[in-house]
Order: sequence, then structure tokens, then C-alpha cells
Amino acid sequence: MASPKLIAAGVVLVIAAVVGSMCVFTVRQDQQALVLQFGNPVHAVSEPGLHFKLPIQNVEYYERRILELDPPVQQVLLSDQKRVNVDSFARWRIIDPLTFRQRATNSANFVQLFGQRLNSVIRGELAQAPLVSMLSDNRAQIMEKIQATLVEPAKEFGVELIDVRIGRTDLPQETSQAVYNRMRSSRVAEAAQLRAEGEELKAKIQAEADRERIGIIAEANRQAEVLRGEGDGQRNVILGKAYGKDAEFFEFYRSLEAYKTALSNGSTMVLSPDSEFFQYFNKSAPNTSR
Repeated sequence: MASPKLIAAGVVLVIAAVVGSMCVFTVRQDQQALVLQFGNPVHAVSEPGLHFKLPIQNVEYYERRILELDPPVQQVLLSDQKRVNVDSFARWRIIDPLTFRQRATNSANFVQLFGQRLNSVIRGELAQAPLVSMLSDNRAQIMEKIQATLVEPAKEFGVELIDVRIGRTDLPQETSQAVYNRMRSSRVAEAAQLRAEGEELKAKIQAEADRERIGIIAEANRQAEVLRGEGDGQRNVILGKAYGKDAEFFEFYRSLEAYKTALSNGSTMVLSPDSEFFQYFNKSAPNTSR
């Protein structure tokens, strides 16, 4: 049998091992710890590794990593009285576990409390912005202003606010339809105005073209009359010279012109055969024989 001394030594070693295990704890690199005694915080441990505590003390662990806060989508009324559905989120990190436990107790409670404050600040900021600001570069400025407003309230919870973002901004269905109808009406009115301006420009171009056409035709007619007059003058000169040389031939030529004018249009004429009009038809051919 083992001696009582050995048994006692074994018991002491077991008790020492149990007590020793109750006096040490390990903090991982992605954790930070808070040592509690009878439920009251004693001190925080942020360094990873092996640490010591009293057996009557216990340890609560908190994340060192960056966490996300994603509150429910909320409907916000903008400054131009348009309603939008805003889906926002924030990234945060616990920097003071003691303050975090005192103010928020745990992460779930913090998400609920701070999520309400985040939505409240977003409603206040967006109430001063029109819809066009949410669709332009001003969106980034609005998010920066929201984050700046929430930095100090986050520190009250022992939290560092890393970033705030507005993920999506959607119009409610009824608002989307109303905006679409207004945009469509605006485009229809703009198209009608452009069409009217085009018709006006078309009428101006046509009027200018008509004026130029009339001017060109008038100038062409003038030149034609001038050329025709010059031609008639030259013809009269030639005919005058021909009349001076052979009067009978001139009379014959004039009669041919009269026949051409009178008979070319298909008219029917009833004249006496011995009429002066047909004097050259009644003359017999000249006798050339000797």
C-alpha cells in the first residue's frame, strides 16, 4: 500500500494543478479579454498570450477584429419630398472592452442600440439632401458627414467606428413609377420642342431655298430675254440685208414662216385658192429651159 505521505503529496499536486489551471488563461491574437471578479470588471487584457488571474475570477473574451453592423433597411424622406429606401452598414472595432461591457453588455445589444442611432443620423442627414445628391458625387460627402457625426458616440461605447457606407438607395415602387412618369413626360415635351424647332428650321431653309430659286429663275429669264433679243436683232439685221439684196426672196421667206406658224398647230383653214396667202402655191415653177 502507498504510504499516507505519498497519498497526501498526490492530493496536493492535484489540487495545485487544478488551482493553477484556474489561475491562467490564454488570449488569442484575434481576441481581447476582460477579467471579472464576482461579476465586476477588474481589468482588461489586450495583449495575446498566457495571462494570470485569481481562481475566483473569470474571463470574458471580446473580438479584436473589425465587425459589421447592418441595420434594417429604412425609408427616408429627402429634402425634395421624395422617399427612398436606404440600406446602410458600418464597420467597427472594440477598443475598450471595459467600457463596451458597461455600456452595451455584448455585441448583439450594441448592434441593436447603435444601429438605431445610425439610422437616426442617416435620416437627419438625408432629410437635408435632394434625390440628385444621392445619385452624384455628393453621396460620398454625405457618408463622410454621417461618419463624422457618429465617431464620438461610438467612443462612448468603447468602440472605434471604422467606416459608414450607404450600400443601396432605392426608390419605393410607387415613387419609382411617379419619377418614371415625370421623366417620360419631360422627355416627350423635350422631343416635341425639338421637333417644333426642327420644323421651324426646315421652313426657314425651304423659304431661303425658294427665294434663291426664284432669284435664279428670274436671272435666267432675264438673261434668256437678253439673248433672245440679241438673237432677234441679229436675225432682223440678216433678214434686212437679205431683203436689200433680193426682195422677192425675202417675201418668199416670210411667207414660209407664215405657213409654218399657221399650219404647224393642226388647225383647219378654209381659204380661197386664189387667196393672197397662197400666192406662192399658185405660182408655177419657173421655166428654166431656153
